[in-house]
This record gives sequence, C-alpha cells and structure tokens, in this order.
Amino acid sequence: MAELAGLVQRLEVAVGRLEAMSSSGGGGGPAASSGVVSVYVEAYDNLLSGPVAQYTALSQKIGGDVQKHAELMKQAFSLQRQLLVTASNSQKPSDSVLTSLLAPMSKVIQEVQAFREKNRSSPLFNHLSAVSESVPALGWVAMAPKPGPYVKEMQDAAMFYTNRVLKDYKEKDKMHVEWVNAYVSIWTELQAYVKQHHTTGLSWSQTGPVASASRGAPAPPPPGPPPPPMDLGKSSGGDSGATNRNALFASINKGADITKGLKHVSDNQKTHKNPVLKAQGGPLPSGPKPFAARPTAAASPARTLPPVLELDGKKWKVENQEGAHGLVISDTELKQVVYAFKCNNSTLQVKGKINSITLDNCKKLGLVFDDVVGIVEVINCKDVKVQVMGKVPTISINKTDGCHVYLSKDSLSCEIVSAKSSEMNVLVPNKDGEYTEIPVPEQFKTVWDGSKLVTTATEIAG
Repeated sequence: MAELAGLVQRLEVAVGRLEAMSSSGGGGGPAASSGVVSVYVEAYDNLLSGPVAQYTALSQKIGGDVQKHAELMKQAFSLQRQLLVTASNSQKPSDSVLTSLLAPMSKVIQEVQAFREKNRSSPLFNHLSAVSESVPALGWVAMAPKPGPYVKEMQDAAMFYTNRVLKDYKEKDKMHVEWVNAYVSIWTELQAYVKQHHTTGLSWSQTGPVASASRGAPAPPPPGPPPPPMDLGKSSGGDSGATNRNALFASINKGADITKGLKHVSDNQKTHKNPVLKAQGGPLPSGPKPFAARPTAAASPARTLPPVLELDGKKWKVENQEGAHGLVISDTELKQVVYAFKCNNSTLQVKGKINSITLDNCKKLGLVFDDVVGIVEVINCKDVKVQVMGKVPTISINKTDGCHVYLSKDSLSCEIVSAKSSEMNVLVPNKDGEYTEIPVPEQFKTVWDGSKLVTTATEIAG
C-alpha cells in the first residue's frame, strides 16, 4: 500500500511538471519558452517523490488525524514548488508582490498549525505536534542569508515530539517508527537541498521577466491578497506597503486559533518561526488596530467553553475547569490515561493505577494521584503542584514556569526530565513525615575536556 501511494505521489509530481511547463508557456522567459524545468525545481521534485511521498504514504496507512494533517502538508509542499517554478522563470519582484506570492503558502502553514490546536485530544497528538512545530521550516524561501540553518532549527523543534512517538510505538507498532524516520528525513534532505541550490536565499532568475502575482499564484486565487494589487498603482512607498500588510494579516488571521487573545501567539505568527512574515516589508503590526479587533470577536468565546470531566474511550478528559476544587477520578483502569487541558485554580485527584497523566496549559492546578505505570507530563503550565502517593517511573516538565513535585517514599527512584522550564522544585519526604524542598537546576556550565563536552549544573542553578 505504501509503495502504491508513493507511486501515485511520483505521478502527481510528473503532472505538476507538465502543468508548470504549460502555465509558463506565455511568460516569455527562457525556461518558459523552452519548456525546461530548472535544475533546482527538478531537485525539489526528487524531494517530493522521495521522503515526502513516503511520509504521505505512511500517514495514509496510519489514517485518522495524521492522514488529514498530511493532506495539508502535501498542499504546502505543492505551493512551495509553484513558487520555485516562478522564481526559476522570473526575476525577484518588489516586496509587495513577493508578499502576495508567499501568502498562499503562509496560509497553509497556519492551517497545519491550527489543525493541531483544534485536535489536542487526539490520540495521535504527538504526531500532529511534531509536524506543527516543524512546518515553519517551509518559510526558508523568505530567509536570507542563512535559510539552511533555519530549516535545521525547525527540524530540531520537532525532536521533542518525534522522540515521544518513538517511545510510545517502538515496541508496539513499527509503522509509526517508519513514519518518524520518513518525516525527519524530509527536513534533512530539504536542508541539503537548500544548502546546494539556495545557499544565501531563494534563487531568482537573472534574465526572465519580473515576477508578478498573476504568474506566481495557483489556479484558485488566494483569498487574502486581492486588495494589495489595487494599491500598487498608487505608490510603492510606505502607505501602500502598510495597507498590503494589513490586508495580508487579516486574511491570515481568519482561520487562526486566536481565541486565547493576547495570552497565546501561534508559531506561525512569530517572526522567528515563520520568516514569511519578515518578507512583508516591515515589523509586525502593533498598537490599537489589531488589539481593538480581538476582544470583541475572539477573546470572549474562549471563556464560554463548558467544563468537561468525562471518559472518552480510554481517555479521561478534564478540560476548561475554573475554580473547581475537589475533582476526583476514581473508577480507573490500567489502560486509561488522563488528559487535563486549560484547568485553572483547581484540584484533581486520580485514584487507582493508570497508564499516564498529562497536564497541558493549566495554571495553579493541584494534581494528586496514586500510581502511574508510564509517565506524568506537565506541558505549557504555570504554578502547578504534582503529588504522587504511590509510584511513578517518569515525570516530564516542559515549557512550564513554576512546578512543585511531591514524591512519596516509593517514588524516590522517579526520573524527572525537564526542558525550557523554570522555578521547579522537588520535595522529598523525610523520616519524620516532613518534606525537604530541593530546586531543580536551571543554569548549566559546559566545557570542552579535549574529547567531549562536559555539562554540569552551576552552584546557583536552583
């Protein structure tokens, strides 16, 4: 099945080449008149027919949310190929036209990230997160002078989640392991491709006509950019550029998960993770205009979500709890997991022995549990307290500010793994029943000993 899907992907790449030749026939450029696809477009096609096709095929076999996510990724790579064809036949355009050319791909990048945010309860959430964290790598086309290292940076951003997929499925389903290898190889080969063909930035033709939005846009015109071309005739100065940028941001934000108001900014809206925004000719908009629109249309719905405490299959879902003290999950089984999302100023007790517990985007939440056979994860939280009454092998703390972990006598061998977190403390029980509070190091010192790097916690690491 995977081989058949790969073959279909290669056929689609071939059809894409023919369509590119046909559509560029009236452009007047050398490549267009000869019907020849440039060397670096052919090299990109090899990437599409190789690791991208393998990733797509394996995603189809896994199915569900992973397959749907892969369809969006397929669109993103297709749009990037169209941009590469345009660049190979055309000279670099003005910033306003370049913004229009980049808009369709930027929109799909945001859709990929929004899909993950809308499916946080998915059993394949780690797969979706790996893709969502690294998809901004496609923004290398707007990076200069070091697009290659940027791709590597985004690939590294996915490592936390790809490692979790490997840990979960290494012994259960090798297909998910193959999926991780195929997905990671996309960015590895893309980095090599960029280094070879676009070392200091996207390579534009030196002899073709100047690119225009009509030449670079896909068959269905992008929904956001139509207003900017109307302003091009007025001026190429600052006022026109500002109008174009506002129109583009309006179109990008239409499908975004902006219900968190100012408390959350998606990766696609951060210039360091989506350099497409940097190509729009100025800094990110700030001030009263975008802020005034958000409270009325976006901020209020986020506070109306109903609280949830229910068993969905094998997952206990605890969501949107505000000031709920005394939440208890008692009828548990070993194969069940608990997922707490956006629970604030609340307490949750989990009785019995279960597989795992995850706290995600919680604030001032107190968790007390008996036994966990897998892992307890604390992600994107603030001021949370976790107390184990029985045993737990691993506690993971990631992107969290303020976490107190109370260990029991039976859980002193627990491994605590932390990353990008601060104000972490582990409380260990004494013989008299009291606790000794020990800070988890946050500051480290690394030195070269002649053969390897040696890292140790500094004396003021706590």
